[in-house]
Amino acid sequence: MRPIKLMGHQRSLTQVKFNREGDILFSVAKDSLALIWYSSNGERLGTLEGHKGTIWSIDVDSKTQLCATGSADLSIRLWNVQTGENVFQWEAASPVRRVAFSPDNSKLLAINDKVMGSKGAISLYDINYDNVHDQKVEPSLVIETRPDATKVTVAGWAAEGKYIIAGHEDGYVSKYDGVTGEFIQTVQAHGIHNEEKVVSVTDIQFAHDDKLYFITASKDKNATLIDVDTFEILKVYKADAPMNTAAITPKKNFVILGGGQEARNVTTTSESQGKFEARFYHKIFMDEIGRVKGHFGPLNTVAVHPDDIGYVSGGEDGFIRVHYYDKSYFDFEFDAERTERVMAQSQSRPQEA
Repeated sequence: MRPIKLMGHQRSLTQVKFNREGDILFSVAKDSLALIWYSSNGERLGTLEGHKGTIWSIDVDSKTQLCATGSADLSIRLWNVQTGENVFQWEAASPVRRVAFSPDNSKLLAINDKVMGSKGAISLYDINYDNVHDQKVEPSLVIETRPDATKVTVAGWAAEGKYIIAGHEDGYVSKYDGVTGEFIQTVQAHGIHNEEKVVSVTDIQFAHDDKLYFITASKDKNATLIDVDTFEILKVYKADAPMNTAAITPKKNFVILGGGQEARNVTTTSESQGKFEARFYHKIFMDEIGRVKGHFGPLNTVAVHPDDIGYVSGGEDGFIRVHYYDKSYFDFEFDAERTERVMAQSQSRPQEA
């Protein structure tokens, strides 16, 4: 699995994202740039310039028409993907840590950080496609941080926009009504599987097919798979280093985790010492089945191709690595899976007279 190594950012990556079809890749970093690439060959298509600080997050709508970026410069910017034009800008009261379009593209979710006197919140903005330059300045809904909750670190849309799922600094995950913003329930997803003191939820990504379950990564060295409706913790994937990102593969029963020790906490920059590999786990059995090396610093972000033909990782080292799977990835099966498949095939064959 030879990667395509993309060098365009001057500082650490913060998020990578595929569009719905998987042919376009978006990346943002601490260098205040958003870059657009062809995912098939790594050709750089364009640069979105305008932010004056770290860009923490990027998302693209399902039509690959608009993309949004959230930055430490207290702004959210809306861009025309085809032309690269910054068509609108929202001002925020605090750094914007995450942005996400709703499944129907009608709204944009943004997390306002809890700093500089700001209590932190999830803000929802209506998106006007009839005139992209004319957006409402004020959010249509603001979900304030609950008094009994710590700040929101990550969030996203679930169940076709029915819910908003948010991860918190204390390892809890909360569910809100996607229309009214009403709080529904919460569960402690991290900080209960070991004695780690830092348990902040660092990433949340959803299943591609129906978004009815999702995975969270945390500094507590674990990732959890959670059911959207019941909010039951289905699986726990245990690692040996803080995890910054996690993703669910669309077709195979795998999840991918990424992270690693902070550079200041290791005495060498080698991958093995810092644990800077992408880790593959079986989604059902929770066993680690392989690692992919390459980065020389913690993995900060991972995204899977929507057709499950590869994945991309962005690291603290400033590099993006695009991996397309070998045949062995598609052929891999546990014995139980192989037995189940063979039995299903035999039952589907017509009986001989």
